[in-house]
Amino acid sequence: MVGRWIAYIPKGKLIHDHIATSEALPREHLIGWLAHYLIGISYAAILTVIFGDEWAQSPAVGPALAVGITTVLAPFLIMQPGMGAGIAASRTAKPNATRIHSIINHLIFGLGLYLSGWALNSSYAM
Repeated sequence: MVGRWIAYIPKGKLIHDHIATSEALPREHLIGWLAHYLIGISYAAILTVIFGDEWAQSPAVGPALAVGITTVLAPFLIMQPGMGAGIAASRTAKPNATRIHSIINHLIFGLGLYLSGWALNSSYAM
């Protein structure tokens, strides 16, 4: 649905009542996956900008988890409302379950940032 939402933006439609009922657009799946990965890469860059070379040379889990959990603000405040799910999934059938799912996914993303930093650091040390 992210790809559909993004594909509608150049057409002047940023807010949908229910994104699933909006007409499918060509290449929406590709757009969604590309956006998802590019956004993730951008968040990783933000981690290194905020915490600098010191973090890159000696990754710590705290900053990575902090960035990961902070990134949940984007879906809560931008994407979910734009797709018709309301702020922080308030218009979904099970808002709390959806929120918890989003938070867990973003914490896992933060853990992935840490593990990536650790793996890259370890490979340079070899």
